[in-house]
Amino acid sequence: MAVGDASAGLQSWLLCRVGTRLCALPLACVVEIMRALPIKVLAAEVGFISGVSIIRGSPVPVVNAGALFGEAEAARRRLIAVDVGGRLVALAVDQVLGVGAIAADLLEGLSPLLHEAAGGVVRAIGVLDGELLLRLEAGRLVPEDALEGLGMTDAAA
Repeated sequence: MAVGDASAGLQSWLLCRVGTRLCALPLACVVEIMRALPIKVLAAEVGFISGVSIIRGSPVPVVNAGALFGEAEAARRRLIAVDVGGRLVALAVDQVLGVGAIAADLLEGLSPLLHEAAGGVVRAIGVLDGELLLRLEAGRLVPEDALEGLGMTDAAA
């Protein structure tokens, strides 16, 4: 799927759906896509962290993508393991649509009024096939203090 002007420079994105929202993650940060795994609920101060799953033998925090947008807690069907500054984080989404090559200029920056939308996780907004497309910032999925609260900082490793 190639979208946009080829002269603008295409970038690869993983397209997924969270509720009714179409989202894009930079493909370079995606490590693995899998069916939803069991999640161990832990007490955490951050409401969008569902808990921890064991992925390839290690505990990994699971971010409920719907909760980032204010949706009620719901069972998501897929996990996307993402590299966040050298740490693995799983993003729970409803559906993975595939990889798309999208022109860099299609995903424009946010206006100042929307900058803090979803806790700063939305980096840019664009339109793809007539539908609103949200570019997610993988590095901001889990704040550093939330990782510390889960005991998942480098010092704890």
